[in-house]
Amino acid sequence: MTLSSEQLRQAVAEMKTEQVKRGFKQSVELVLTLRDIDVKKQEVNINEVVYFPHKFSQEASVCIFASGDLALRARKAGTDRVIEPEELDRIAASKRELKKIARTYSFFLAEPQLMPKIGKIFGQFLGPRGKMPSPVAAGAPIESIVGRLRYAIRVKARGQMAIACKIGEEGMADEAISENALSVISAVEKKLPSGSKNIGRAIIKLAMGQPRVIPMAAR
Repeated sequence: MTLSSEQLRQAVAEMKTEQVKRGFKQSVELVLTLRDIDVKKQEVNINEVVYFPHKFSQEASVCIFASGDLALRARKAGTDRVIEPEELDRIAASKRELKKIARTYSFFLAEPQLMPKIGKIFGQFLGPRGKMPSPVAAGAPIESIVGRLRYAIRVKARGQMAIACKIGEEGMADEAISENALSVISAVEKKLPSGSKNIGRAIIKLAMGQPRVIPMAAR
């Protein structure tokens, strides 16, 4: 199966014409249903960071575990939270605080030497959410890394035959939403055993709206 940018753009435009006006800005969601995968033999385990070409009004939040110069540069880069080793030790005994941090931030980064300690302290809270930190070397260009994550979303599916994620919001141009959708579809196809052939249906919808199934062109 394959989808074109024009098919997606048209589906987005039609979805908007059918919407019921709400008192808040609704998100636009994409749902991909999978097919021809025997979950008993082939594990469906997708946990991909997708970088969108078009951003949302609310950017993704980033937390980093770092020390020294990297921590300083991360703060200057506007990272939402910087947790240094001393603070990590302080909050280690507070499950409430650990849960709150795991829930609050979209993405986590960490200096490689801190990863074992983070795994021990945060593993049970970040692991199930698919949010374990990505290692970042001390001399890494943290400004550009954080900047790219602002435009990103995590796409997950574990043992499930469907994938759902936000791709836009009311007010965004039809083309921008469709291009974000294509970014997700492309990333998912690369992780599936038979690529696009494993995608059964693509559905696009507003958070409070009716789903619209996008016609898939057979290969």
